[in-house]
Amino acid sequence: MSFCTYSREFTANMFTSVENQFITKYLPQADGDAVRAYLYGLYLCQCAQDFDAESAAKLLKIPLSRLVDIFLFWEDCDLVHVLSRSPLYIEFLPVNAAVGKPKPIRPEKYAEFNRELYKLLQRAGKDFKPYEMQRIFEFLESEPMEHQAFLLVAKYCVEKDGERLSAQHILNKAKQLCKEGKYTYEQAEKELADFNLHEKELSRLFTLLGIFRKPQESDYDLLEKWTKTGVELPAVYAAASTLKKGSLPALDALISELAEKEAFSESAAKEYLAQRQAVTAVVFSVARKLGVKVGNPRPYAEEYCEKWLERGFGEEELLLLAGQCMKLGYGFPEMDALLEKLYRAGIVESEGLREYCAAQEKTLKLLQKLQQVVGVVKKTQTALDMISAWREWELSDEMIMEAARRSANASSPLPYMNKLLSEWKRLGARTPADIPEKEPAANFKSEAAIAADKKTDREHYYAVLRQRAVEKAEKALSRAERDEEFREADAAIRSGEIELAKAEVFGDKSLVSIQTRLELAKKKRREALKRLGIAEEELTPQYSCKKCSDTGRLPSGRLCDCYAG
Repeated sequence: MSFCTYSREFTANMFTSVENQFITKYLPQADGDAVRAYLYGLYLCQCAQDFDAESAAKLLKIPLSRLVDIFLFWEDCDLVHVLSRSPLYIEFLPVNAAVGKPKPIRPEKYAEFNRELYKLLQRAGKDFKPYEMQRIFEFLESEPMEHQAFLLVAKYCVEKDGERLSAQHILNKAKQLCKEGKYTYEQAEKELADFNLHEKELSRLFTLLGIFRKPQESDYDLLEKWTKTGVELPAVYAAASTLKKGSLPALDALISELAEKEAFSESAAKEYLAQRQAVTAVVFSVARKLGVKVGNPRPYAEEYCEKWLERGFGEEELLLLAGQCMKLGYGFPEMDALLEKLYRAGIVESEGLREYCAAQEKTLKLLQKLQQVVGVVKKTQTALDMISAWREWELSDEMIMEAARRSANASSPLPYMNKLLSEWKRLGARTPADIPEKEPAANFKSEAAIAADKKTDREHYYAVLRQRAVEKAEKALSRAERDEEFREADAAIRSGEIELAKAEVFGDKSLVSIQTRLELAKKKRREALKRLGIAEEELTPQYSCKKCSDTGRLPSGRLCDCYAG
């Protein structure tokens, strides 16, 4: 026994602490006597003087046997440990130690509840298993939710889920309400009324998207999320109309985009969506012309097409230029650089672009002739610009081809051609007959020049091999394209790939049918090639060296050992 103690006066002025979890979780399910006994027991734990169970029962004006039953009830709740029944001796446990072990359920307590729940389950054609009912009873034992409130939650889930109803869904919804402090019938009714209020709105959205099912709880969460972003409901309908047959995740992404662009009202949303649709169509058209596969069109629209259209380039002009860029092997970044150059030069309108493309076409044809003479001349914008400059010097194609023939053995053909043509321009030569016998000296060669010549020979060797492979593939493709069945199948594949990309981006429900049509087109294409006696691989260049693809360099950057020179 301790050598010191509190005086009665001191004890009377002390406080008895009650954990909030006891008040929120256990107090609502206990009767008045049980609460009084629990609180008085807590108080007695602080008193050093002896105070037996009989004295406590007499003071609380309840029989001793009733006091024992009360503490056995609290033991079932894991709040006390009954160390002895006679004499009654209790050990109080902290509320957070309650682990929720299965409690004995009193059948009479849930008789009416069972009848009402059974009626609701019959409406859904469901029958919960014993272990599912046990979980429901344990929930009601451990949570202060009114039985009628829980039944209201069950009714809501029956109406929303139908034959997909599960005990776990009912419990999850009930737990969510308890977490928000909503235990009574009135509180649950108000909360669930909000869902029913928005059911009509979701049904309309489902109709617009071609979704044929009842709204689920997660769908209401999405609707609430969209509302919180500031996007008005008519704007949401407009977005759903744009998607037509789509999905909720696709609609969610589109509404996030509307919020990002601050298109909150219906009119703003419709204007933005119409513009978006037009730009997306341009992206796919340009990509097809360039021969580039586009999955998600949004980055291309934001980085390139929106800027091009804002600067006055129309779809017709963009497709015209894309056709030129395709011949040079350009993609979106290179086409963007070219458009920037044209914009700076003031070439935006259709007529100016047509003149530019016509001039580029002539230049491209001349470049191809130069390649046949000098071999290693890459098809780049720099080479095309150089040819355009020669023409601006008022030198004819005849003079340019003469310079090419005289530069065929040079280590760097184009710079040497440029030197020749510059000299001829200075001398006023207009035809090959006007060219003086003496040319710019090029007889002396340094070690660097000799090495450059060897490099040129090597590059010429590989250029010839690659050109041969490309021409063979082009010949096979030209032969195949003369067949009507091949042309139709090939065109169906190209258009199908674009449709498939769009469907994957926008979550179109016709994705499966598009994939089926695409596979059928590929099959018809294979059959047409087989009938023509053309192998699939013949349509693409088949290089003689598989290691370096006739480039002379391996992927590591090292020189390939296939060069015989």
